Amino acid sequence: MRFTARMQQRLRPAIAGLVAGAVGLALSELLAGAVAGAPSLVSAVGSLVIDLQPPGAKQLIVDLFGSADKLALNLAVLIVALALSALLGVLGRTDHRIAIGGAAVIAVAAALVSLRDPLVQPILALLSAAVAATTSGFVFRRLAEAPSRRAPAAEMPAWGRRQFLGNAIGLGALAIVSGGVGRALLQRQEVADLPMRAALPAPVASAPPLPAATVLVDGVSPLVVPTKDFYRIDTKLLVPRLDAGSWALTINGMVDHELQLSYNELLDMPLVERHVTISCVSNEVGGDLVGNAKWTGVHLRDLLDRAGVRTGATQVVGRSFDGWTAGFPTAWLSGPGEGAMVAVGMNGEILSPDHGFPARLIVPGLYGYVSATKWLTNIELTTLEAFDGYWIPLGWAKQGPILLQSRIDVPRGSAAAGQVPVAGIAWAPTRGISKVEVQVDRGEWQAAGLGPAISDETWVQWVYRWDAPAGAHRLRVRATDGNGVLQEARTTPPDPDGARGYHTVTVNVS
Repeated sequence: MRFTARMQQRLRPAIAGLVAGAVGLALSELLAGAVAGAPSLVSAVGSLVIDLQPPGAKQLIVDLFGSADKLALNLAVLIVALALSALLGVLGRTDHRIAIGGAAVIAVAAALVSLRDPLVQPILALLSAAVAATTSGFVFRRLAEAPSRRAPAAEMPAWGRRQFLGNAIGLGALAIVSGGVGRALLQRQEVADLPMRAALPAPVASAPPLPAATVLVDGVSPLVVPTKDFYRIDTKLLVPRLDAGSWALTINGMVDHELQLSYNELLDMPLVERHVTISCVSNEVGGDLVGNAKWTGVHLRDLLDRAGVRTGATQVVGRSFDGWTAGFPTAWLSGPGEGAMVAVGMNGEILSPDHGFPARLIVPGLYGYVSATKWLTNIELTTLEAFDGYWIPLGWAKQGPILLQSRIDVPRGSAAAGQVPVAGIAWAPTRGISKVEVQVDRGEWQAAGLGPAISDETWVQWVYRWDAPAGAHRLRVRATDGNGVLQEARTTPPDPDGARGYHTVTVNVS
């Protein structure tokens, strides 16, 4: 391809600007990964985008990208940043100060945005901006300078083009490696002071032992999901690494006595264990944003009793370290959610950072967006009228009880003719499951066998033995909860209060 003089005049500074921006961002990411308290400028801007999202954006993004939504947003911010860098390169082709000054302004703006995160240290935020701006400015000057000032851009000698491309490729590779190392360091899951309490204290009330048979058929979801496989949905692009030594939980608002507990003080209280199924309200029919785990923690009622809840308090608000909030009715704690806890452990181990270390709220029967506050630092007692949690102004329902749902795990796609196990899970936390039925094509609904349930707060496995003839078949599942209420057939999207409908799969039998 032959470039015209005009194209070369723009292409070289555009590439120079793009590479310069990439190197600056990469080194700032490396600094963020190597030094605690230094921000990731990319993630800081992404977090701002999340907080500025319009109503309906959350479900659209989850529908498009699923659990890869955070990766998609980080990539989008990075692409926009590199496109701006290339544009600055073109604008500054005759006056490098335009490109260098523009990059500095963007870096400083991103650093200021990062100060919204309470874990970011201001001096390190400014240092990160300085690293990004200085290195990108230096790289741009070196790349944007023509190899021969006597030759116009259109007549750049071949050796000059090769030298420029070689330098650009080399610096681009450096940016990729540095940025990759920085991002890997940022995503570390270690908690530096974990040895302070390397194991959970023995609970005063242990969870009942699991049934002997925990898997009905191959491929069905286990009764308890391993921590590493448990779904994660939250607004954080990077997993917060909170220091348990300086962490504290405050209970205030409409209480008689404001209460503050350190991490060790919380762990020294009587701990209880219980298996609870939790779900994200964004979970589609048949989706995997639901999980069952064994949680260890302090009864929320015990903590509230110590603080003394005043008459008139109708809402419990959980607040994360960064101000994220979720609220639910106090009445829930006297009914279905009496087992609510401030959890410090998951599946027998101390909470991992991505699941809320040092502590989080677990409230049986409620979707996470109104209850499951991770990285918990504050519990406030207020009224339902006085405060709305994070997601409510964005169009989600004020109250979010988990809807009755069921899912087909196997078979998927194809099966051999003969007896085929159709199996999956069903859940209605706090109400339990009394019946699951399967429909093949347009036939009668057939009862499935239920596996042993841990409790009414957890999902249950089910299996239906199907004599499958050859051909394409449609399978549907529906459940009935412990109160005799049948799952709703009408189909609704997840917003504003959860998805409804029967999970349906097509199986080709040969």
